[in-house]
Amino acid sequence: MTDVIFRTGEATVLAAEGQATDAMPEIVIGAVNGPVGTAFASMLGQSVGHTRMFVVRDLNQAVKPAAIMTSKVTIPSAEYVDLLGGVVQAAIGDAILDSVIDGVIPKDIVDDICIILTVWLDLRCAEDPNLDKKDLYRTNYEATKLAIKRAMAGEPTIDELIANRKTVKHYALDGVIDY
Repeated sequence: MTDVIFRTGEATVLAAEGQATDAMPEIVIGAVNGPVGTAFASMLGQSVGHTRMFVVRDLNQAVKPAAIMTSKVTIPSAEYVDLLGGVVQAAIGDAILDSVIDGVIPKDIVDDICIILTVWLDLRCAEDPNLDKKDLYRTNYEATKLAIKRAMAGEPTIDELIANRKTVKHYALDGVIDY
């Protein structure tokens, strides 16, 4: 069994110049017999516009620990689904497996925990004839690995958040509020 009951992580990795491939996964990692496992099982049905799917690296290659992903935005088109269930899903699957290989997720608990990911995919990606799929893969891979690392390490710590309370602000507040 595991003492990983409920851990959260997030990360943002920005796109290459001229791309809309920013990645911003938010994740929950926890025991399959705890609240995360219950939420995971509850997500097995579909929700209109927010497709849920197991994370697989390729056909017949579901990752361990078991992971399920869903879009943060309403899915507008088949092209969007192809990117989400293709390049993005593959990047996330590789990042999860590499997190086990790197020891961030202990190999001996992969059957005892599960991961839920909410995934950002900019709507413009599906319409962009010049979409750089390598950059889409890169941002989602890097952001997922970082979110997992942060979740497993309990980062940021409350002490870090308190220390930077007046020096770090949400990017959307630029020019809105001064600290």
